[in-house]
Amino acid sequence: MKLVCTGCGKTFPGKAILYRCPRCEALLEVRYPEKTFTQKRTWKGSGVWRYEPLLPTKPLVTLGEGNTGLHFCKNLPTLPFYVKHEGENPTGSFKDRGMTVGIAWAKKLGATTVACASTGNTSASLAAYAGRAGMRAIVLIPSGNVAMGKIAQAIVHGAKVIQIDGNFDDAMRLVQQTDAYLLNSINPFRLEGQKTLAFEVCETLGRAPDTLILPMGNAGNISAIWKGFKEWKAAGKISTLPKMIGVQAAGANPIVRTFRGQSNSCTVAKPDTVATAIRIGAPVNWTKAIAAIRESGGDAVTVTDREILAAQKILAQKEGLFVEPASAAPVAHLLKTKRRGRVVCVATGHGLKDPEVILRGKPKWVQIKPDLRSLQRVLR
Repeated sequence: MKLVCTGCGKTFPGKAILYRCPRCEALLEVRYPEKTFTQKRTWKGSGVWRYEPLLPTKPLVTLGEGNTGLHFCKNLPTLPFYVKHEGENPTGSFKDRGMTVGIAWAKKLGATTVACASTGNTSASLAAYAGRAGMRAIVLIPSGNVAMGKIAQAIVHGAKVIQIDGNFDDAMRLVQQTDAYLLNSINPFRLEGQKTLAFEVCETLGRAPDTLILPMGNAGNISAIWKGFKEWKAAGKISTLPKMIGVQAAGANPIVRTFRGQSNSCTVAKPDTVATAIRIGAPVNWTKAIAAIRESGGDAVTVTDREILAAQKILAQKEGLFVEPASAAPVAHLLKTKRRGRVVCVATGHGLKDPEVILRGKPKWVQIKPDLRSLQRVLR
């Protein structure tokens, strides 16, 4: 196993503590010998660590992550599709897939303190897995516009939560200057856990989907899952690969703008969207994300906040799936396009992560006296 620069191709030892290439500053990727994929083996267990032979370490720290449901949806005004509900993970988001591997690798390296910048989900996951591993966790969050449900998780799990006077991109810049072992998606070993979603989808369907749609914030997930599909194909488990469709909110769409040639910097100065999980203006994994989209023949698309909230509501009411706003972005796109074939939407987090969004809509309910006549009058 080794680390390979996605820019210049320079290789580094697997145990090197690097997040970017020292030569060209490009991001790194974990690579395995070819025999890793050609060996015949029996897959045992369930969840992320079922795929231990295709991961960099053993399950040193686990909370039973992975093995989330792939829900067949047929009641929405679109062609039938599937939702991979990552909100069913231990801390309620897809981050747990990566964190179990990232924390295990940190433990293997002898790290005692881990850190991240976060809009919420990463902080909750980091805190839980660090607590399980007996490590100190440091979390930097932006001022305002962070879902309190997620921050409550980080606090109760014992993380040192530090709010900075700035946005997520400021927090990300600052956390990279600490001495702690960094577990944002810039860490290639954390992404190794996230690729297992591709393995699970293929095993459940019995083949690769035609299209996989997911939200993009810091954009590590789309490239990780694409890597998973390619590795599953290299292992002889599937014969085709899906198109990868990355969805961003209209007010925080730097990758879409860059993908379409509207920007060279891949930044949005003041990202703004109700979907706090993807309110990121300078995604560190944008080069990997665009490479995955282009290599797969996919697309980068935008949806509005109004479309996101409408999709969140209809998915809950018609299919019984409550997801946070960012997770509804893929469904919002699908409702507009009605893509054909076997389509999987990735819901990255549970709706209870951000209930304030629902409550801010001023939901109405009726108050009555505690007698049957009053109840019957309301029901009529």
